[in-house]
Formats: sequence, C-alpha cells, structure tokens
Amino acid sequence: MYVYRYGKKKKINLFGLSVVIGGAILLLFFWNQEDLWEKLKKQMMVEGYEKILAWYMPGMMDQEKGEESLTDRLLANIFPLSKEKQTIFRYPTEVESALSYEIILAKEAADENYVDEETGQLVVSEETEPVIVEHMPTPPAVEAEEVIAGVGLGEKAVTYPREKLNDFDYLIQNFYQVDNTTTIDGSQLNAEVLLGKDMRLTHDASTPQILIYHTHSQEAYADSVPGDLATSVVGVGDYLTKLLTETYGLHVIHHKGTYDVEDRDHAYSRAGPALEQILSENPTIEVVIDLHRDGVREDTRLVTQVNGKETAQLMFFNGLSRTTKMGNIDYLPNPNIADNLALSFQMQLEAAEYYPGLTRRVYLKGYRYNMHYCPKTLLIEVGAQTNTFGEALNAMEPLADLLDKVLTGRT
Repeated sequence: MYVYRYGKKKKINLFGLSVVIGGAILLLFFWNQEDLWEKLKKQMMVEGYEKILAWYMPGMMDQEKGEESLTDRLLANIFPLSKEKQTIFRYPTEVESALSYEIILAKEAADENYVDEETGQLVVSEETEPVIVEHMPTPPAVEAEEVIAGVGLGEKAVTYPREKLNDFDYLIQNFYQVDNTTTIDGSQLNAEVLLGKDMRLTHDASTPQILIYHTHSQEAYADSVPGDLATSVVGVGDYLTKLLTETYGLHVIHHKGTYDVEDRDHAYSRAGPALEQILSENPTIEVVIDLHRDGVREDTRLVTQVNGKETAQLMFFNGLSRTTKMGNIDYLPNPNIADNLALSFQMQLEAAEYYPGLTRRVYLKGYRYNMHYCPKTLLIEVGAQTNTFGEALNAMEPLADLLDKVLTGRT
C-alpha cells in the first residue's frame, strides 16, 4: 500500500499498522486497569502527538536512530520477552535542564570540605583529592625586600616584584591552588589586569556599603559552644562587623540568616533569594562577604602569629563556573568572575605583603557559590574546626585592615 505526501511516494508498514490497531483495541478493553496500562496510556498520548507532528510537519521531528518506535513499545509492553526489558521514557528538554540544575546546585553545596557534625569526621568532595593547602610561601630573598620587623603594624613587610607577577606560572605557584576539578589560564589570571581593576568603594558610609553573611552558619570551632551561633563563624562575622564599623568607619550589614540547618546540600540555593532581597533593598551595597570556616584533618593546625597573637589563617575561595569534566557550566553563569578574581587577588597580595603567613593560597574550584550577585564578592574561609574561636576572632583584625586598604585605598 502506498500513499503520496509532499510529492513523494511513502510505503506504509501494514504489519505495524495492524499491531497499532490491535494494541488500541486492547487498550480500550483494559483502559481502567491502572497497573500495567497507566504508563502505556500516557506513552500512547505522547506518541500520538509525535506521530501527528511527524506526518504533517516532518521538519520539526528529527528522529534519532536507535529510538524505539510506537510499535516496538506496544509489543514490549503487551508481549514482554524479558523481565529486563525497560520502557524508554523521554523527558522534555526543559525538565532535563531543571533536573541537571538541581543536581549541580547540590554538588555545589557539597563541593567544599567540611566536618560532619554527628561523626566529627572530615568530609571531602568526592571529585577532589584530599589536598591540605597550607599558608602562602615566603618569597625567595632575591625576589623580595627584606622582611621588616613589626609585621601587622601598618608597615609593608614584603614586596612582590610586579614583573614577576605577570608571569602566569609564577602567579599560580605562589598565589593559587587550582583544584583538580577545574581549569584556568592566563586569560583569566593576568596580574596586570587583576591589579588594574579599581576595587575602591564609590560612595561614603552614609548608606550601606558592605554585606557580611554566612552560607554555612553552623560551622563552629574547637571550643565553640554547641548551638551557640555567637561562638561560631557567625560570631566571627559579628567581630568583623564591629571592626569595620567602629575602627574604619565603614557601613556594614551583617545578615545572620541560617541556610544549612538539616540540609547543607541546598545552602547556596536557599541563601540566594535572601541575598537578592537584601541587595535589592540596599542598592548601595558594593561588597558582599560570605564568611566560612574550613574543614581539615584533625592533625592540621592553620595558625600564624600576627602582632604576637595566635591567629587563624585565612583562605580566599573563588568559583569559576567551569569543571574539568563539563567545561563551562551554562546552568551557573557568573558575569562577575573577572571582578571576583580581581578582588580576591588584590586582597591576597596585600595580605602577602603586609601580613606574611596570614593567608593560604587562593583556592579555585568549579562552581559558582553565589558569587554572581555582586562583582565585589569574597568567599573567605577563616581557619578550620581545629582552630579556637579566639584564633578566628584574632584573624578579623588583619582582615579588617586589608579590606580597608583595598576598598578605600588607604595605606
């Protein structure tokens, strides 16, 4: 049997047609039986729409080789040949995107090392090798001025030669730790470009300038009081707010919302709407700081000396919205990556020159971490679970000084 369509002779498969008609009769007979036929009814509706489109608008239906036809599916469901035979379901593209987006958001939240509160064990991202990043290396004497006594008293202790910084390999080896889950090159890490971006605040403290918040508010220290946020990373944020406000005259909002209670895997997506609202209500905010506490092995102590005080080391953390496996992540666009990287590098260089040993290397990883809401965004790890709360508080004094240096230009 032949039929003409668009001037071309098409052959119809009589056997296939008879099977379809027979299947339709069986469906009518068993229409109210929910177990076996419920999926097939839905499938028949989808297939019916697809057949109509394929017949009347063939340009919109490019069938891929290897897909099961309606006939194959009817035969497989009505006369199953194997228990292992499974019906193939196709989902609309927008559903696939939504599912992938949720998976990536969950992976993003689990992408940082942390300590399980119930077991006390370090949890490392599945894709990441358990690398412990120590402090910034001391620059070779031939490449830096002599270290000056009285570090932290407002005097520069070390000077990194700018010509050296323009060497990509030197920059990576001395200032960055690139996680094995992501990649970066000289197009994004160019010292001249990073230092050339003006990170200074553009208005005075009559209106809010800085937002401090905590995606992971439950992160605590070795001697923190369980359940008392005032002795956790939130309390550290309180002290940083106090220093920036009272010592440096900056206008700071400290948001204490909790987003990781009972569900760490969605902390970033939960914090997002709150950030949007705060920034919308306070359009003069130019700097966003997400204050964290890292997770390390129990035999690791991230401590240095600043002004004679035991001080927790800091680590700036950047997300690149790109993984080694997936490439650029379209689901997590961040138009502010260049500014994010510029701010963390300027902070890192100031720390290396004024407070040698205060910072670990800037950690670069694959996802976004809500750094897309504001160009001048910092994600800062303050010590780890092996540090004391006092050591974390002490770290806020040099951090506040560094923020003032970079954001106001005061030296």
